[in-house]
Amino acid sequence: MPQTSVFLQKACLQHRYIRTRDNSHIVERPERLRAVNIGLAATVARLEEVARPAFPSTPGTRAAGSTAPDEDADELTKALGKLQLEAPLRPDQSPRVPVVFVHSDASADLLSHPAVKFVHGDIERDVYLEALTAMAKDSQDKVNKGESEIPEGYSQGDLYLSPGSLDAIQGALGTVCEAVDAVLPGFQQASGSSDGSREPRQAFVAVRPPGHHCGEDTPSGFCFVNNVAVGAAHAHLKHNINRVVIFDIDLHHGNGTQAIAWGINEETYRKQLEAEQGAPVDKQGLQIYYGSIHDILSYPCEDGKAELIQAASVSIHGPHGQHVENIHLQPYASEQEFWDKLYPTQYLRLLKKAGEFIESTGGVRDDTLVFISCGFDACEHEYPSMSRHQRKVPASFYHRFARDARAFAERYAQGRLISVLEGGYSDRALTSGAMAHLAGLVDTGDNGVDEKWWSLENLTALEAATKKRRGGRPSHTVPPEPWLARTVELFASIDSSHTVPVAPRAPVPPSSRTLRDRKPQSAASTTSAKASPATSPGRRGAAKNGEQTKKSTSGSESDLTDITSGSGSEKAGGESASKKLPRVILKLGPAPGV
Repeated sequence: MPQTSVFLQKACLQHRYIRTRDNSHIVERPERLRAVNIGLAATVARLEEVARPAFPSTPGTRAAGSTAPDEDADELTKALGKLQLEAPLRPDQSPRVPVVFVHSDASADLLSHPAVKFVHGDIERDVYLEALTAMAKDSQDKVNKGESEIPEGYSQGDLYLSPGSLDAIQGALGTVCEAVDAVLPGFQQASGSSDGSREPRQAFVAVRPPGHHCGEDTPSGFCFVNNVAVGAAHAHLKHNINRVVIFDIDLHHGNGTQAIAWGINEETYRKQLEAEQGAPVDKQGLQIYYGSIHDILSYPCEDGKAELIQAASVSIHGPHGQHVENIHLQPYASEQEFWDKLYPTQYLRLLKKAGEFIESTGGVRDDTLVFISCGFDACEHEYPSMSRHQRKVPASFYHRFARDARAFAERYAQGRLISVLEGGYSDRALTSGAMAHLAGLVDTGDNGVDEKWWSLENLTALEAATKKRRGGRPSHTVPPEPWLARTVELFASIDSSHTVPVAPRAPVPPSSRTLRDRKPQSAASTTSAKASPATSPGRRGAAKNGEQTKKSTSGSESDLTDITSGSGSEKAGGESASKKLPRVILKLGPAPGV
C-alpha cells in the first residue's frame, strides 16, 4: 500500500514577530504549526481505529500475537517465528496506517539553490534574494534602533522578519524539495520511514511562512518566497517533470503563484515557437496549470485594484501557452446546497480544466506532478474577521477535495501529489482542516473515514485534551476516549513547538516611577495632620491654594470630619481609624391581614 508522508520542519518555528512585544494582532504565527500537528495526530489516531491489522497471518508464517507456527514448519521456521525481526517503531509511527512523519532538517540556500534562483533569481545578479537575506540578518538591529525591519516600499502590515526567519524560509523551501524527491520515482523513501522499500505517492508539507502571494521579487501577504513554485521548478530541473498542476484552495487568490506560472509558461511558449522555426532545443520547457478557488472580495483584491481583480478572475486555456482557471467562492444557505450545487458544478471545474490541460499537452505521460496550495482559511471555523464576506466552505471540503485531487493524480500523474500548507489562522480552522485533508490524502481504499471526526463536539474535546500548559506541552490529564489518548501520544511525539526558545527582544528601559511610601506616619506628621486638617490629602473639601475649607451647610467642620473620616481620631501607629457607618433604622408597617 502506498504511503502518505507528512513532512515537518522545526526551523519554521523560528519565524517570529519582534517589532513590538504586542503580537496579538499577528495571525501568521508559529503556533499555527502546533494546531496543524494536533489535527494530523488526530487523523492518524482515528484511522488506526478503523484500519485492518497491518500484518495478517498467512500459511507458514506467524503474525505478532498469533498462535504457535504450523506443526509442519521446520525447526528453523519455528525459531525465526519466535523472533521479533521488525525494527522497533517510533512513537510517531503506526503499523496499521500508511502514514509516516518525516522530521526534516533540509534547507535550500537562497543564494545558491538552482530551483530558488530559477523562480526568484536574476540573470546578472540575484538582487531580491540578496536583499531578503540582508533584511532578515539585520532585522533585530533595526528593531533595537526603533526602526522597522521591513524597508520602506514594502507592506508593513502583513510582512515581518526576525533573525530566525532566514532559517525558516530556507527550511520551508528545502522541505518542499525533499518531499518532491520522495514522491518521484527513482528516489528512496525519505528518512524516518518504517519501510524504506515503499515510496510515498502523496505528501503533506507543513511549513511556514506561506508562499502563494509572493511573485518573482514581490513579497506580500506574509509570503517572502513561493514554496510551491520553487518545488515545481525543483521537479523540473532535477527530475525532468515538464508539466505541473497546481490547485490553490486558499481563501485568498495566489497572485504570486499565478504571476510566476504565467512567466514560466510564456518562456516555454516562446521556445516552442522558436523550435517550430528550426531553433535548437536544449531542454523541454516547463508548463504549469494554475487553478484557484478564492474569495474575490478578500485580499489581495479587497482594495478594488483593477489589475489584481482581473488577474484573480481570468480563465485562459491554451492561447499564448497559458493555462489558468480562477473560480470565485460563493455563499451558501446550507451544507446540502454546498454539496449538491456549488461543489460539483462550480468547484470541481478546477479539476476538469486541469484534465483538459493534460490532454491538450500530450495526454498521460511520465512527466507530470500535482501540487495543492493548501490554505485552511476558507474553513467554516476561521476567524470572522478573516471570512467577513461569508465565502466559506465546510471543514469536510478539505477531505473531499483531497480525495478528488488524489483520484486526479492517480489518473494523470501516477498518484504523485504534494500538498503544501499556505494560510489558515484560527486554531480550530487549522486543526479541523488538517484532520480532514490528511484523511483525504491517505490512500487506504475504503478507509472508513467518518466526517463526524471533525464535528464541533469532537473538536471541542480535542482542544480540551491538547490544551497548552506551561512549557507548551499538552496537559498530563489522560482523556477518557482511546482516540483522544492516542492523539495526545502522537502529538507529543511530532510537535516541537515547546522546544524552540523565544528569540530575545529589545530590552525595556527602566521605569522612573516608584511606589508610594507605606510606612507608618511619625508622631510629628500625625500632630501636623491634626493641626492642619484642611491640608490632609484624604479629605473631601480640602482647601486649594491655602484657602480655608468652607463649612458644611448641614453642620460644622467637625461634623464633616466625623462623616468622611470616622471620628477623626488616629489609631496607634498613625493609621486612620475605620470609618463609622451611619445607623439605618427600618420602620415596618403592620403585617398583612392585621
